[in-house]
Amino acid sequence: MKVFIPPRNRRPGTVDYMGLMGLVGLLVARYIPVARIIPFWGCVLREQTGWPCLGCGLTRVAERVSHFNFEGAWEANPLGTVAALLFALAAVAMVVHLVFAVPIPEIQLSAKEWRAFQVVMPVIVLVNYAYVVVKTRFPHLLL
Repeated sequence: MKVFIPPRNRRPGTVDYMGLMGLVGLLVARYIPVARIIPFWGCVLREQTGWPCLGCGLTRVAERVSHFNFEGAWEANPLGTVAALLFALAAVAMVVHLVFAVPIPEIQLSAKEWRAFQVVMPVIVLVNYAYVVVKTRFPHLLL
């Protein structure tokens, strides 16, 4: 893995766009109760079958992270909590970058590291999904 520090700039990049999405998403989660005001909001798969989908709990995660309830967010969906916190971190990095022209480091993975990432991430997603399924369908199996 190589890390590059670009010169000082205010050119928006990937982290800035992710930060903007994170900022908007967390502000919406904080101030607009989407799950309560939109009648069709919810997981159709879970409503019909009782089984959660891969994204079950993400609305609760965003709402809880935006209210600084990290334990509740982790309980709803651990991987979603990590993602929400990374989006929040990207929002902070975006503000620092665009306001103060502080460069955002760029990371370049080797081909081997990229392949490892492509193998590890689906495993992490599946482990997270297994946790959500067990928590939802078989809570007695958890300590």
